[in-house]
Amino acid sequence: QVRLVESGGGLVQAGGSLRLSCAASGSILSINAMGWYRQAPGKQRELVARITSGNTTNYADSVKGRFTISRDNAKNTVYLQMNSLKPEDTAVYYCNANLKLSTTPWTSYSYWGQGTQVTVSS
Repeated sequence: QVRLVESGGGLVQAGGSLRLSCAASGSILSINAMGWYRQAPGKQRELVARITSGNTTNYADSVKGRFTISRDNAKNTVYLQMNSLKPEDTAVYYCNANLKLSTTPWTSYSYWGQGTQVTVSS
């Protein structure tokens, strides 16, 4: 019923920038929050940044001052601008949306995108 499509990953040199996008589509009534998580090889998935419907944001300490999350509510899209990238930012980045469906407005669900690879070379 809901699909999250991510784009914008790739290979970049240390110090470079990338912008990730994630568009949600389907029978969506409202989106409570959207966020980006990442998972590096051999590590657990971790929160990178999250933004609520009221535009409250929170970031992992490791990306504060370098990454910026934003959203376009009209397009059900969230963005992650990543600047000053470091090799340790290399991971698969996953989009997450916590939302309500038009068919079940009393319940919130969590959906994940398929992931996009970000590789930062030193």
